[in-house]
Amino acid sequence: MFTKTELFLKYLGQTSDSPYLVEVERAEGIYLFSPEGKKYFDLISGVSVSSLGHNSEIVNNAIIKQVNKHLHLMVYGEFVQSSQILLAEYLVNLLPKELNSVYFVNSGSEAVEGAIKLAKKFTGKYKMFAYKNAYHGSTAGALSLCGNDDFKKSAQPLLPNIHFLEPNNFEQLEKIDAETACVILEPIQAEAGIIIFEKFYLKSLRKKCTDLGCLLIFDEIQTGFGRTGKMFGFENFDVIPDIICFAKALGGGMPLGAFVAPKKIMDFFKFSPVLGHITTFGGHPVCCAAAHASLKFINENQLYKSIEQKSQLFKNLLKHDKIKEIRGIGLLLAIELESFDNILKLVKKGIELGFITDWFIFHDSAFRIAPPLTISEQEIIEACDLVLKALDSI
Repeated sequence: MFTKTELFLKYLGQTSDSPYLVEVERAEGIYLFSPEGKKYFDLISGVSVSSLGHNSEIVNNAIIKQVNKHLHLMVYGEFVQSSQILLAEYLVNLLPKELNSVYFVNSGSEAVEGAIKLAKKFTGKYKMFAYKNAYHGSTAGALSLCGNDDFKKSAQPLLPNIHFLEPNNFEQLEKIDAETACVILEPIQAEAGIIIFEKFYLKSLRKKCTDLGCLLIFDEIQTGFGRTGKMFGFENFDVIPDIICFAKALGGGMPLGAFVAPKKIMDFFKFSPVLGHITTFGGHPVCCAAAHASLKFINENQLYKSIEQKSQLFKNLLKHDKIKEIRGIGLLLAIELESFDNILKLVKKGIELGFITDWFIFHDSAFRIAPPLTISEQEIIEACDLVLKALDSI
């Protein structure tokens, strides 16, 4: 008889030659539990997804309530469904007044796909700018915006007319011209190893886009919903984009993405052609119900207000001669070890000791700290103690 691990390797498509192979029976709060009851601190929360922790009663109750009403009914945008309306209204009321129309999809990649299509349709232009070591997803259009040639070379050819800029390079802003449809960026680049854009740079970029009539798109797929100590990452920079993309934490643990734009821009999807951008399962009613409950809890309890204090506690406790630098903002941190070999050893030792971390796609010499926002100070102390023990052994 095959074990579950053997069946996993036999039947599921793999993304690497060395998956973690941690078998999870259940999860609660910031912990994952094996069938034998071994407890793991989840220090990455499904890569910034499970912001309320695992098995949240608030989210679970919302899911059950919606399941008892109905599941999928019709392709997105045709039927009036309460869970979609409640979520869209709540989200829009948290955003600047300009961002008042929501399009729900299934994932971050799909949010980016929709955003760049909308930008090209609205402007009538086709040139796009993204950034070095940007990561916006793995579908063909989103991958085209990836700022790392090695990561996308096997899928060439991808979308044409895409150009890349260096973060915070003011001189390169001159490359953006009147033929540009949009500029897309993560205000805090996650998979680049937590690279933060300068506020004045983003303000200069905002002015450049406004002057040229091109759209500024922010990818907040990892930084939205409290992770940076603000409800939205862009609030750290006092710059409002024309379109913003969400996913990951949006769904409260369920698969959901969205892009939000002014209604006058979003309305361009209505014609030439009609149904020019459609999705079957985008805005699934159960996902929207979970998202609404999660977002409401984060906002009403102002979880984001405690994030900087928790972030500082991690920084204060993680002192070790193997740690060269800690970068980041809020509970989105990169702990620099300057060696991929050390990162691999740390990840493996972490699994042995009982904590989960990982590295960044385009920066493999740092490990990630992005736990649920609900992590307590005592849990941070205990988790950091395990991390330090792992560092002692590598």
